Amino acid sequence: MASHTAQITSFIGGRHVPSLTTYDNIDPATNTSIGQVARGSSDEVDQAVTAAVKAQRSWRRTSPEERSRLLVATAALIRADRENLARLESQDTGKPLSQAFADVDVCARYFEFYGHTIESYYGQTIPLGEGMHVYTRREPYGVTGHIVAWNYPLQLVGRAAATSLATGNCAVAKPADETPRSTLRLAELIDQAGFPTGAFNVVTGLGSEAGAALAQHPGIAHLGFVGSTGTGSIIAHAAADRVIPTVLELGGKSANIVFADADIDAAVPSLVRSIIQNAGQTCSAGSRLLVHTGVRDEVLEKMSRAMREVTIGPGLKDPMLGPLVSQKQFERVSGFLDRLDSGEIITGGAAPKAVGTSGTEGGATGAFFSPTIVADVAADSEIWQEEVFGPVVVSRTFETDEEAIADANGTDYGLVSAVWTQNLSRAHRMAAEIEAGQVFVNTYGAGGGVELPFGGFKKSGYGREKSIEAFDEYTQTKTVVVKL
Repeated sequence: MASHTAQITSFIGGRHVPSLTTYDNIDPATNTSIGQVARGSSDEVDQAVTAAVKAQRSWRRTSPEERSRLLVATAALIRADRENLARLESQDTGKPLSQAFADVDVCARYFEFYGHTIESYYGQTIPLGEGMHVYTRREPYGVTGHIVAWNYPLQLVGRAAATSLATGNCAVAKPADETPRSTLRLAELIDQAGFPTGAFNVVTGLGSEAGAALAQHPGIAHLGFVGSTGTGSIIAHAAADRVIPTVLELGGKSANIVFADADIDAAVPSLVRSIIQNAGQTCSAGSRLLVHTGVRDEVLEKMSRAMREVTIGPGLKDPMLGPLVSQKQFERVSGFLDRLDSGEIITGGAAPKAVGTSGTEGGATGAFFSPTIVADVAADSEIWQEEVFGPVVVSRTFETDEEAIADANGTDYGLVSAVWTQNLSRAHRMAAEIEAGQVFVNTYGAGGGVELPFGGFKKSGYGREKSIEAFDEYTQTKTVVVKL
């Protein structure tokens, strides 16, 4: 860890705060400890919320111009610290270094984007009648709480912090147990940029302890969560108990739908990238493949060939595919293949025999899993219905548009889908019928997309992050009626 972030501790009210107990921060490329993380509790959460409440009293009254200036300044500091942040992100998550650099850039972009757009975010006037002046104001909630996943720490906390601060809220974040360091560094940079002390606080620790305390804290006025659908349900219950709004970005089982008239050679690199990016640990990963029977063999053969050429190794070596985030996640992914009750594994399906770029021979010591294709699985099988969260794509075939739509919509999730066809009318029909928050045509957007509203249908969650729409999630409308 860089010298200016020597402690892996909570960051509260502008300073690092240690805890009485700690836990190991594990490098997933080696399954060895790279340091101790403060195991925050309800005490640290209470300190953080108190600091945020104090900061928000003045911050809510600042002008959009002032907020814009500080958000853009934070973006500049993120870019200046790009190398350090990317290395922290790569080592904590296991992702290839080039992907970690991309995450840093996207994080900076969130602060720039919301810094530039907040000055154009207004209420409305309503023509109620002669002698009446009616207008709306968009006002902050107060202190927002953010519990984020381990797969894209900087992106997830960056978009939450930037939106919350831009709209006049202050915030407390609880990063994932496995990946605290880049979030702590971001908190330091936000403080350095000149935000009020306590405007953005980070409590490290376990989800069942610090995360639960944050979700239940009476000083939190709005909750955001990114993670599994099961945990999202618990968060939603905690919010409902206190009648506060939430934004939930949950699981996905997103489908790439390849028609017979698709440009297969153009599609295959994107199909592969959509499932190996971040080792498939992406809620919007292209984890299901629906392919027309007429091109089934061609698509699977070309995808298999491309997957066998994927380089695998520690993230800091910048291969195409790094390890899964933990041994626990490796066991989860392996379990789906061990329990496979339909279909055929046509490539991958287990840990690689060796990790070429790590110098390891005779086997991989980290949480590595080979890119995997399972063809012809049953529509009711576990691996077709449930989120694996690894570099595993499962495939089925279809004959008609109606079959493709039925299969695409045939899970509890609805986050992202893509349609690959040269028929423009079909593309628009499919986009209208698919139950998903984002639909791509002849491309795929797993990750990024700062300007694009992002969120799910069905059990993939509710509310929207990214884009200007996110401002509506972090503000509440006040109507003012004046009789002249």
